[in-house]
Amino acid sequence: MNLQTQRTILLVDDAPANLDLLKGILREQYKIKAATSGAKALQAVRKTPPDLILLDVMMPEMDGYAVCQQLQADSATAAIPVIFVTGHVNAAELARGNALGAVGFVTKPIDPVQLLAQIAALF
Repeated sequence: MNLQTQRTILLVDDAPANLDLLKGILREQYKIKAATSGAKALQAVRKTPPDLILLDVMMPEMDGYAVCQQLQADSATAAIPVIFVTGHVNAAELARGNALGAVGFVTKPIDPVQLLAQIAALF
């Protein structure tokens, strides 16, 4: 499959090392875009909506929950699936993410098999 027909995934994480890791796992199968903050992610989504967003929960200034809430509030972006990426997963975090419309969670450290399986289930 060439890049023109591949699905686009927006990676959102304030840590460049995490973005590099995710890019390494995904770039063979998906077209990748990246943002290093919630505000940059919202700008990128409004410019060119991706097919999926992998969104870090813990970021300075605007966390992943706030980003997801803004995406859900806008009819132009509400249908874009969001998978949260987090190192802190528990029942409360899952419930909060689900209430905001997340379609999944991937825990850190990233398990490439789990990540690819969650994405494949969406596409």
